[in-house]
Amino acid sequence: MKKSLYLETSVIGAYLDNGEPFRRDLTIRWWEHELGEYAVYVSPLVVRELERMEEPRRTSYLKLIHEMPQFEISDEAAILAEGYVARGIFHRKYLANALHVALASVNKADFIVTWDFGHLANVHRQARIQLFNTIAGFFVPLIVTPEFLINAEV
Repeated sequence: MKKSLYLETSVIGAYLDNGEPFRRDLTIRWWEHELGEYAVYVSPLVVRELERMEEPRRTSYLKLIHEMPQFEISDEAAILAEGYVARGIFHRKYLANALHVALASVNKADFIVTWDFGHLANVHRQARIQLFNTIAGFFVPLIVTPEFLINAEV
């Protein structure tokens, strides 16, 4: 059975980001050679965030994910995201990030893949998420960047 991952918006954005060639090239390599090894999910939140991008990138981003299944935004995920905000794990203005984590947690995704170091791929925040989810009885996904999922077989 394939491990599952939730693809956060920043990874999709990195695929076409000419401003950061290292991150773009690593993302493309991982996407084209490794992504197929996983059950990949996005969400309506990811779609909405991409729809706010300007053309021509918006169409290109949406094409990248158009066949990927989505984790629906359930009441349970919304309540969990609010719990993260209430406990100060996420500031209310970053509720979307809290919802990304909640969606992956409720749907038991093995990984959240992101390039957002400030709000998601941050060991201090991850420790707080792990504690909160464990106490509340929710699954704890690993939050990683694409480089952590590159198969480096020797």
